[in-house]
Amino acid sequence: MQLSSRLQKFNEPETLKMAKLGRELRAKGIDVIDLSLGEPDFDTPTHIKEAAVKAIHDNWSHYTPVSGFQDLREAVCVKLKRDNQLDYQPENIVVSTGAKQSLANLILALVEDGDEVVIPTPFWVTYSELVKIADGKVVTVQSTPESDFKITPAQLEAAITPKTKAFLFSSPCNPSGAVYTKAELEGLADVFRKHPNVFIISDEIYEYINFVGKHESIAQFADIKDRVIIVNGLSKGYAMTGWRLGYIAANPTVAKGCEKIQGQLTSGTNSITQKAAVEALTGDLKPSMAMVEEFTRRRSLVLDLVKQVPGLKCFEPQGAFYIFPDVSYYYGKSDGQTIITNASDFCMYLLNTAHVSSVMGDAFGEPKCVRFSFANSQENIKKAWSRITDALAKLK
Repeated sequence: MQLSSRLQKFNEPETLKMAKLGRELRAKGIDVIDLSLGEPDFDTPTHIKEAAVKAIHDNWSHYTPVSGFQDLREAVCVKLKRDNQLDYQPENIVVSTGAKQSLANLILALVEDGDEVVIPTPFWVTYSELVKIADGKVVTVQSTPESDFKITPAQLEAAITPKTKAFLFSSPCNPSGAVYTKAELEGLADVFRKHPNVFIISDEIYEYINFVGKHESIAQFADIKDRVIIVNGLSKGYAMTGWRLGYIAANPTVAKGCEKIQGQLTSGTNSITQKAAVEALTGDLKPSMAMVEEFTRRRSLVLDLVKQVPGLKCFEPQGAFYIFPDVSYYYGKSDGQTIITNASDFCMYLLNTAHVSSVMGDAFGEPKCVRFSFANSQENIKKAWSRITDALAKLK
């Protein structure tokens, strides 16, 4: 059978691949601790679940508008005003089946053959692959642990060309945990002011999981707001990964383009999820803040544990729930059977020897690093890092 050549343009997400390998080992009876997937290990808050149950009993069981129910799009606007001091109308909002679909809609609506999309490293694995699917060209801008995994205005300026269509980034960042300050965002905004044809896609899905202060959105700068597209959703801040709901806030032309794309791909998002989302966005945030408090404790724990592992250089994450250490100290080392030549070897060695899953940094544009999630219990985190320490001690 011959399938479309399109399938050769992009890769399977390494995050999902590692989770799949972990499940295969578990099926053989092996106790694998998952530090690979970006999924809160909390249950969805009760008041949100109750809203979903009510929606079922109220028979919200029919097709939904492509861009989302009116009350949900209004709720998104309320949230953006309450949390971000940003004014949007329902016509600016498109609701999708997860923030990943929101991003896919955007890239397909904006990017054509040969268009360049500037993406700072490290980046979420799907960014680059979506650009490839759209026949665009990925232009990476390298950040480093020394720069707190953030780029400078000068780096951004150097990356922009007449072919640049969009800039795509996340803050808080998956995988590094970097968080841009208002001053740093304003520095980037100064560059965008000189390039009025460049769209700015701001992935803010980890907005609430912030360890250093108030979340700042690049959409706050009024003179570039019309070109900023905010991408957000419910999976991380509300522990609603399986509910699948994301959204964008964009100027009406971009919103209509995304609605048109989505209308042919999936149509409207799940009706019950949408009704639950209204409660999530406008209801009590205490459960979300309690999750952040626990993530804060886990961050402290995992940073202490990593310090005890020789050779790992680890940036202290400012947001999200990952650490992203440089593991290149172990390249060239061996336990007598396996030689570690790159991050992929490192991850597979930990999976097969320590029975801990992680994700290679190559997938995020940083081949010296590996992503470990701390969206797991403190007990499992301690157990996982004890296994990792023992396994790495065998490499000489």
